Amino acid sequence: MLWVSHMTRIRDDQDRAAFAELFDHFAPRVKGFLIKSGADSTLAEECTQDVMATLWHKSHQFDPSRASVATWIFTIARNRKIDLLRRQRRPEPEDLTWGPEAEPDQTDVIGLQQESEILVSALNALPPAQRELIDKAYFGDLTHSEIAAQTGLPLGTIKSRIRLALNRLRHAMK
Repeated sequence: MLWVSHMTRIRDDQDRAAFAELFDHFAPRVKGFLIKSGADSTLAEECTQDVMATLWHKSHQFDPSRASVATWIFTIARNRKIDLLRRQRRPEPEDLTWGPEAEPDQTDVIGLQQESEILVSALNALPPAQRELIDKAYFGDLTHSEIAAQTGLPLGTIKSRIRLALNRLRHAMK
């Protein structure tokens, strides 16, 4: 309950002392967690700073009825690590090939069009709640946590609905 009161003070009063205590307690633990989960020291440090800044700026999103402070912070840390790793794996502009690409084979184009039509009809056949989450996750490029914050649904519900929708789409594409 001590950390919940700190989060409340940060949210309501922008209490720097409460934030400093949370930072002193959680920052080394978050960094250790990230290193144990495979991040190098530099990435862990960068990610920890980002997590703690998020804690300050998004303290209004913390809901003690949904998760403990520690769970909330470590979930943010895990998601930030994934985001940073994804960004690192993207090719740099100088690595991209330039110039016109070869024309695709006409049979490939027709096959792709047919698959696209099947996918569109499968998406339209999804229940509205699942379709909305698929739209946000794959077409809106939002993380599960961002979707949960936006919709107010629990993170587990978001993940379950997306998993069910993907299974339905997978079966429709067979």
